[in-house]
Amino acid sequence: MKTTGYKNGFTLIELLVAMMITGIVASAVATLAFAMNSAGVATDNTSRKQAQVRFATLKISDLIRHCKLVCYASANEIAFWAGDTNGDKNINIDELTYIETGTAHDHLRLYTFTPSSGATISRSLIGALATNWWTAYASQAPYTGLIPQCSNVTFYLDDTVSPPNSKIVSIAFDVVENDVSGHYQINAALHARAANLLDASGNIVGDDD
Repeated sequence: MKTTGYKNGFTLIELLVAMMITGIVASAVATLAFAMNSAGVATDNTSRKQAQVRFATLKISDLIRHCKLVCYASANEIAFWAGDTNGDKNINIDELTYIETGTAHDHLRLYTFTPSSGATISRSLIGALATNWWTAYASQAPYTGLIPQCSNVTFYLDDTVSPPNSKIVSIAFDVVENDVSGHYQINAALHARAANLLDASGNIVGDDD
């Protein structure tokens, strides 16, 4: 008896259907991989900026709490006196720390001077010095980038007093995270304020020990 056999294999329609299914699966996998990669990049970016904000908050808060005076403040910078560290009863350049934000108010940098600069100034001259201090002492004032990219940086002092009588300092700024602008504010008070050490001319007349 003769039996009828069937050849193993796929018809053209079956091949087309299989190719369509494979394409759909491959597209879904590629889309998922892209989404996961984008989410990972966004998460890394957010984590990095959050870390910068936390570092800036800790660094600035610690600086303000331990400084003796807010010597000078403008729209772009604010200067702090650490204290009479060398005991000469003067305010020296290397005893100052500056926070500046640039004319565009788009970053936060912390500048400190090295002891080799050694220039002595009265508090009343710090404002004038602040307009060109980075030129005169640039080689002796390395900076720490607290927040490299931000916007709308604004310095606030006590509402009713000005340096050197300021007791509270606030720094507000915006940071963009995943295309969304977040508002932050760092607030700190001087715990070791020593305005009583200065006379009317801004010279030290007492001991800050």
